[in-house]
Amino acid sequence: MNIEIDKKSGFCFGVVYAIQMAEENLKNSKKLYCLGDIVHNNMEVERLNKLGLVTIDHEKFKKLKNCKVLIRAHGEPPETYKIAFENNIQLIDASCPVVLKLQNKIQNGYNNSVKSDGQIVIYGKQGHAEVNGLVGQTEGKAIVVNSLKELDEIDFNKSIYLYSQTTQSKSRFEFLQNEIKKRSQNDVNEFDEKEIVSYDTICRQVSSREPELKNFAKNMDVIIFASGKKSSNGKILYDVCKSVNSNTYFVSNIEDLSKTWFKKSDKIGICGATSTPMWLMETISEKINSYFE
Repeated sequence: MNIEIDKKSGFCFGVVYAIQMAEENLKNSKKLYCLGDIVHNNMEVERLNKLGLVTIDHEKFKKLKNCKVLIRAHGEPPETYKIAFENNIQLIDASCPVVLKLQNKIQNGYNNSVKSDGQIVIYGKQGHAEVNGLVGQTEGKAIVVNSLKELDEIDFNKSIYLYSQTTQSKSRFEFLQNEIKKRSQNDVNEFDEKEIVSYDTICRQVSSREPELKNFAKNMDVIIFASGKKSSNGKILYDVCKSVNSNTYFVSNIEDLSKTWFKKSDKIGICGATSTPMWLMETISEKINSYFE
């Protein structure tokens, strides 16, 4: 039996930075609040909770005063910074630079769209932490779409400015982008001055994972894909593996493994999302090895 962990799987640089910020601050204090799960992986969240990281929601955040709160890599809307200022909360801002750049881009795009009676459309998951931060740059007026059906929310008689959540599928973004352009053309008239502008704002560290994972998965007999169930990126990348290797299994911890998935002669690949810690993939490898000792 041969087990190989995909070296390119695991935390993206934004998540690495957020976790480092949390660990550094916890060295000097016994408790640090974090607005939402620091990463969409329950095993890593539990590890950091034991060090003193306390996960809170936005309702709890509004009631806090005179304390420190970590903003995770997903970023936050302007309202969060306003509340922090009013309640004397010191923010430890670990927002991913890629997300911050996108927030600024959407805010500028929104200001321009107001002048032309246009619409900001964001391809992403409704309610996702990053998406909430992006929508916040538009005073809550951006339209979030994730499927063909949700495109019905768009007014195709107006200009459209399309952006994407950083962790979405590039191929899916291009598919929806083409569909939007097609529907807009159907509504055109000779006096129409509307425009359709599309910005591919998917993180390149994320988008490069799809072709890399395909190559990794198709060369294995069995693929174990490790990810938290809340991870949008994890669901997308799991599907990528499954598309080239039908023997792909989604697990969140070693308790999800089944010995019946493996034969001693198998070549087994272990990979994960950009929110999956390397230590978890290593633990999974050790567990599979134990089946054949």
